Amino acid sequence: QVQLVESGGGLAQVGGSLTLSCAASGDIFSNYAVAWFRQTPGKEREFVALITSGDRTSYSDSAKRRFTISRHNAESMAYLRMNNLKPEDTADYVCAAREGANFYFRPTQFDYWSQGTQVTVSS
Repeated sequence: QVQLVESGGGLAQVGGSLTLSCAASGDIFSNYAVAWFRQTPGKEREFVALITSGDRTSYSDSAKRRFTISRHNAESMAYLRMNNLKPEDTADYVCAAREGANFYFRPTQFDYWSQGTQVTVSS
């Protein structure tokens, strides 16, 4: 079991960058896959990026080539670096984790969630 605390959201300009951090505690972090999802009012939670316990990564089409997910197991941290931000990236971003070595893309596949952080991209 892990607890997740997220930080790093805020306001960014179009074309700017933000890095979200997800701090884990409570279990062996390297055993967990970590993903970021985002959600806007009235819409379903949307997959953004995943890093597996084996450091393989996967991105949504909108995140590809702009976002980078990474992890630092020794510090039990995961990161989502977001570059070239667009207004449509505005959302509440939440990190999630689950044990396992496969690729996971659906919110229902994750057991642990952070509190979320708001990202607003303004022109």
